[in-house]
Formats: sequence, C-alpha cells, structure tokens
Amino acid sequence: MKALSQKRRHPLAAIALLLMGLLVTGGLYAVAGTVNEAQATTTTYSAQDIEEGEKLFVSNCATCHGLGAVGAPEGAHGNQAGPSLIGVGAAAVDFQVGTGRMPMQMTGPQAQQKPKQFNDEQTMQLAAYVASLGAGPAIPEEQYLDASEGDPAAGGELFRVNCAMCHNAAAAGGALTRGKFAPALAGVSEKHIYEAMVTGPQNMPVFSDANISPEGKQDIVAFLKTIEEQGSPGGNSLGSLGPVSEGLLIWTAGLGVIIAFTIWLTQRSS
Repeated sequence: MKALSQKRRHPLAAIALLLMGLLVTGGLYAVAGTVNEAQATTTTYSAQDIEEGEKLFVSNCATCHGLGAVGAPEGAHGNQAGPSLIGVGAAAVDFQVGTGRMPMQMTGPQAQQKPKQFNDEQTMQLAAYVASLGAGPAIPEEQYLDASEGDPAAGGELFRVNCAMCHNAAAAGGALTRGKFAPALAGVSEKHIYEAMVTGPQNMPVFSDANISPEGKQDIVAFLKTIEEQGSPGGNSLGSLGPVSEGLLIWTAGLGVIIAFTIWLTQRSS
C-alpha cells in the first residue's frame, strides 16, 4: 500500500492517468463510429452495375470530380473544382443525380435543380460505382419511406427544431448567405427528402442516425407530406411567412389607399 501511495504521488502519474482516459474515450468513440458506419454501409450491387456506372462516371463526371472520383483541382479543364466522392455513399449520388442537380448545368454558388439527365437505371449504376469506392450512407430502405406509417405531429416538432430555421416552418424555403438558399420542400419525393437528411447537400448539415433516428426521419417525411396535402386553405399563402408578410401587405395597401385619398381630396379643393 505504501509503494502504491508513493507511485500515486509520482509527477508522471497525472500524465499517465490523462493518457489512459484519452485511450478509453477514443476506444468508445471508435466503437460508436463503427456502429454508425455499419448502419450506413452501402447496398450490395452487382459487378456489372459497378462497371456500367464507372463508364457513365468517366464520360459525364470525371471532368470535375477526377478519374476515380478523387476530386479535381480548381480550374482543371476550365471547370469548377469538383470534390472527392470517396465515402459519400450511394444516397448522395441518388439525390444529386436523381434531382437533376448533377451534372451541374453551370457554375454557381449552388447546384440548381433541373430535369434529370439520367434514367433510374443509370442513376442506380452511378450510385453503385461511387458506393464501391468507399462506405457511406446507403439509399434508404422502403420501410422508412412510407409517410403513412410516420407520425406527422412528432415529425413537425423535429422539423421545427432542426430544419425550420432554413427551410421555413411551412417548408417554403428561404435565403441563405453567399447566394445560396434552402429550397422549398413541396413536391420532393420521400426518398430524396430522406437522402438529403443523411447526406447534407450544399449548406445542409448531415443528420445521421445518431442525430435523428430512421423513425424520426420517417416522421419528418410524414409531416412534410401532410402539410403538402393540406395546401393553403385560407387563400394565398404569401410565401408562408406568417404575420410578417401579412402585415407588410396591409401596411402597403393601407398607405396606398391613404395616399390616393389625399390626392383625390387636394384635386377637389382646387
């Protein structure tokens, strides 16, 4: 006991204890990361799908993203630099290509949505190729895309806490910094909504299963589809900005009436 007490007072004891704590913490973090990575493993694709996807990638994507999807330096081939796609997963490809954002039509602060260039099979093949390069978020399972099985009330709460500051409480979208924007979510498919949450396109943060569970994401999808179906029963939504836009409209219309009435009175007196 005396020897143990003397070792405890050793000047290196505190450093040894700190290192031990860091090792334990790092080990627990690695285990947690492995669990999350296992949840985000790519879907199994056939060798033919991967081969066809590589051909499509080389022909349509490698100019910006580089051969092997390792990324290209800025200004290569006269185009905007494309980031590395190693580890982005199949879900990122399915979202970007499936919504027409990729390939980009023009350079700019944000990829614009447009009619998609590839059909569903080609999109799947591109996703298969990129998924084969490194583990990443997979295309979500159908069981989590059924909005009728979600809880819109719980999804609305999650949406207001995590998404409304950018997308607006009514999912009408909103402006961001440096020319970017959060798009409106009406008309977006359940799969693409889910994929956006797990991949974080543009300025959007990534909501992993540790942040929002798959069931929580399903609830958010259910909420968005519910408000989309309800529409705007009260008339013109005025951008769904609530009392701000309504008050501005009333003030503008009211001042216009007052000015017009004032002009009419002065003309009568003359």
